[in-house]
Amino acid sequence: MEEKKEMKFVRPESVGAEIPAISAPPFQLHCPSMTRSPLLDIAPKTPKSPLASLLTSTPIASPMKKAIASMQCYLEEVGHFTKLDPQDAWLPITESRNGNAYYSAFHTLSSGIGAQALLLPLAFTTLGWTWGILCLSLVFMWQLYTLWLLIQLHESESGMRYSRYLRLSMAAFGEKLGKLLALFPVMYLSGGTCVTLIMIGGGTMKIFFQLVCGDTCSLRPLTTIEWYFLFVCLAIILAQLPNLNSIAGVSLIGAITAISYCTLIWVVSIIQGRPEGVSYDPPETKSDMARICDILNALGIIAFAFRGHNLVLEIQGTMPSSAKQPSRKPMWRGVKLAYVIIAMCLFPLAIGGYWAYGNLMPNGGMLNALHKYHGHSTSKLLLGLTSLFVVINCLSSFQIYAMPVFDNLELRFTSKMKKPCPWWLRIVFRIFFGCLAFFISVALPFLLSLAGLIGGVALPVTLAYPCFMWILIKKPTKYSAIWCLNWILGVLGMVLSMLVIAGAIWTIVTMGVEIHFFKPQ
Repeated sequence: MEEKKEMKFVRPESVGAEIPAISAPPFQLHCPSMTRSPLLDIAPKTPKSPLASLLTSTPIASPMKKAIASMQCYLEEVGHFTKLDPQDAWLPITESRNGNAYYSAFHTLSSGIGAQALLLPLAFTTLGWTWGILCLSLVFMWQLYTLWLLIQLHESESGMRYSRYLRLSMAAFGEKLGKLLALFPVMYLSGGTCVTLIMIGGGTMKIFFQLVCGDTCSLRPLTTIEWYFLFVCLAIILAQLPNLNSIAGVSLIGAITAISYCTLIWVVSIIQGRPEGVSYDPPETKSDMARICDILNALGIIAFAFRGHNLVLEIQGTMPSSAKQPSRKPMWRGVKLAYVIIAMCLFPLAIGGYWAYGNLMPNGGMLNALHKYHGHSTSKLLLGLTSLFVVINCLSSFQIYAMPVFDNLELRFTSKMKKPCPWWLRIVFRIFFGCLAFFISVALPFLLSLAGLIGGVALPVTLAYPCFMWILIKKPTKYSAIWCLNWILGVLGMVLSMLVIAGAIWTIVTMGVEIHFFKPQ
């Protein structure tokens, strides 16, 4: 009989030669839950069992783990009804999905507080104490409700994540009608806001230079166009950050500076006291029609003070999503934190500013009033610091409002070429947009005078469209409370938009607009 040879199993660790790892095909399934935030890596990890350690230490562990992860992601996708467009991974808004509640708060604050808030006391001069506070409170709750609607609509039951306002509009109203209703307002709220930020930021840089340099400075002051150009150069440099998540730190700085200058302006105005001749009586008008138009303009100022609805879906699109943790939960937490801070900024600014200046409030708002009535009695340090904060906030806000434009430019390229946008072309796109915005700000410096007219067209994006989109997509029970509420708010939003446009046209016709091309003041 032949002797039976004893067979021994030799573990791979006991052999000197290394066993080559078995390669697996590329991981194709894009699961939102696998896109982790860096903050999650510091969380305590569950210890592994010895059996799990043994299984994961074998050469077949790599493909096995990938298969398990793929199945887990598939089950999450089916259970959560979330589908991702592969093209999203190439675009700057959705290129990174590592966002969290803190990032959403930073972006919401940076986009939600701006120089337009400094005009709020001007609305109170027409509406008075009672109606001013009441209208400000109602519009605040109204736009916060429509913001909640957009956050809920981001992940639909049909299996799509709508990471852009225009796509949600097309899904709700149809492709043609959705584009017709939302394309111009969304593009205006992005590109038009960037042009306005160049005008405000460049003009404030000029004021800051005058405060720092003084009358005895020997340096040649720059012209307004040169200040605009300097602002655009700084904005283009910051715009080289690749995606929306990468500018979270910039948005944080913008939020801090916005809170700082809003607080500084109303605190200094109250401490300095009211100038002589302050009255809280509404201004006299020549006719009842003029009075009605003044009221409509005041409502428009209050409505325009709350901005950023065209960016909510984009911000939420930077977050991971899974069955256990859908993106709407951290997004809503961040928005609630941001809007508590926004309310703490805007309400004292409106009420304190109206108390300090009353009907003496100039058309330029609080910053102009501070320089006009307290410029000599306030230290140059405080005035210069306020102007510097405004400039920094404008630079920060430019980044988040320009991101949808960058995204749209790269979308055209990736749709045609079927590949990601190369780094050099991304730089060219951003320089091109900065130069285009600079050209418009120089060529059409009177656009600020038409802000009420154009802004009235964009007002439904904030107050009306979200209500109609909720009805069309969610299909609530007819005549239910939520159905009636959304119909009422949607119709009121459209009516308010038309009234604001009519009031702006009447004001332009009766008072006129000084039109001067290529001559910024």
